[in-house]
Amino acid sequence: MSHHIESFLEMMSAERGAAANTIDGYRRDLTDFAGFLSAGKTRVDTAGVAELRGYLADLERRGYAPRSAARRLAALRQFYRFLFTEGVRTDDPTGTLQGPRQGRPLPKIMSESDVDRLLDTARHEVEEAASPPALLAALRLRALVELLYATGMRVSELCGLPARAFAKERRFLTVRGKGNKERIVPLNAAAQRAVLAYAAARKRLKAADSPWLFPADTAEGHLARQVFARELKRLAGAAGLPAAKVSPHVLRHAFASHLLQHGADLRSVQELLGHADISTTQIYTHVLEERLRRLVSDHHPLARQNAR
Repeated sequence: MSHHIESFLEMMSAERGAAANTIDGYRRDLTDFAGFLSAGKTRVDTAGVAELRGYLADLERRGYAPRSAARRLAALRQFYRFLFTEGVRTDDPTGTLQGPRQGRPLPKIMSESDVDRLLDTARHEVEEAASPPALLAALRLRALVELLYATGMRVSELCGLPARAFAKERRFLTVRGKGNKERIVPLNAAAQRAVLAYAAARKRLKAADSPWLFPADTAEGHLARQVFARELKRLAGAAGLPAAKVSPHVLRHAFASHLLQHGADLRSVQELLGHADISTTQIYTHVLEERLRRLVSDHHPLARQNAR
């Protein structure tokens, strides 16, 4: 891989504090672009507008959705701005490029009754656990799901919670999110009980001294988000829910949309989610608007008459 790419990734990590997941994403995107250029014997530091347009066309031929292609282009913009700033190039070839046109998809959400079924199933698995290892696994999963729905954390924030984040008063969590920014999120009683029960069982493990709330045998030392995602899908299946439609991010969406549905103001939801820009949070208002539109369309008598 180009040493320019490595230098860029080091800068993103050291100077901008980019998360490991972000760095991995940039690495994949830029490595893919370098591979595309290698067929034409072009280097990333000398590629021009024509090569960049050819790459975007290649992404389309490979079936990439506009949103995915736009994310790749965003990575390239960051990279070439870096090369320009460092004096490697005298121009930025991405400056005149237009990204693929894309509509903004509405986030998938779960109904309150579906979330209740998921939580009830997690609690039932704790009650039915037949061995200490099974009990610990069930307690951990229940704590994860309760925390996720109670706080709306990103899955990376949840899995990487330090043990000290669970404050003594246990009514709030300190979460370190994107850009290394901290925010305080409140805990409901159910989430408090779930974490306390899990923490009590965790003390009996060798991992009890781990600095992480959810320790695991991984390079990072804590539970991998992919492992939690698989466990959540299994739990969804046990609850009789379509596993394909349940994920940690869907539960984060449910947290936000259910708050707004019950009268929470947009600015408060923005702070709880850790969004830097309120326009990101506003997508949940569109979800509610779409649900209300369907409600009227499906149930209003005049709407039914006009459909005949």
